[in-house]
Amino acid sequence: MAEKEPSQRQLRVGQEIKKIIAKQIERDEIRNLQNVGTLVTIMEVKVSPDLKYATVYVITSDKNKELEVIGGLQLASNYLRKVIMAKTELRYVPELNFKIDKSFEEVDKIEKLLRDPKVARDLQAPKTEE
Repeated sequence: MAEKEPSQRQLRVGQEIKKIIAKQIERDEIRNLQNVGTLVTIMEVKVSPDLKYATVYVITSDKNKELEVIGGLQLASNYLRKVIMAKTELRYVPELNFKIDKSFEEVDKIEKLLRDPKVARDLQAPKTEE
């Protein structure tokens, strides 16, 4: 079964949450991330249709610190929910779940496959009529 497209409200709420969390990280206001020593970027926030759950996709500049960053953000999720509540007019602030964004790794894997000499040869092979 195909996933249903997010509604405009889901997209708006996700963008607003993304901005708020990114601003908190930028200002270094999340104590659990202060001594991590890596750049943290919020890539996307996907909100459930009932707006009660939000998955926050994150990337870091240091792959070795991904688990530490996710753990720190998860520990700070209640603090972040309070900040979101103060800065928005949402009736319910979604429960935050943080995950590492793997989409760039998938793109790299596909690009490496396409650059492989065997695949390039197959792509350039003349097509025969059957």
